[in-house]
Amino acid sequence: MSELSEQAIAKKKASKTQEKTKKKDKSKKKKKKKTAALSASVTKALTQYFEDLGQETPSNLYDFVLKEVEAPMLKVVMEHTSNNQSQTAEILGLNRGTLRKKLKQYDLI
Repeated sequence: MSELSEQAIAKKKASKTQEKTKKKDKSKKKKKKKTAALSASVTKALTQYFEDLGQETPSNLYDFVLKEVEAPMLKVVMEHTSNNQSQTAEILGLNRGTLRKKLKQYDLI
């Protein structure tokens, strides 16, 4: 193989690598935007919650927030998968048994 064709192959490989890197960067930016939007929503909701409480001190806030978020998340993902528990469990990163337990806990099945 000539030096010229080896250089052309090397350039082509470098170009493909750059294209893949650009695609990954775009995907990461989209994920960050989505995550940022969710974080912003949680921040806004908690800020409003504390404003509404005034001088009252909340208790068990962690458990309260988890329950408030977990139930609608389960419901929305179940709707997204047309109530397919296997797909829902996969999306949520849970095993199916844990998902069923949580669905029962929130009276979703």
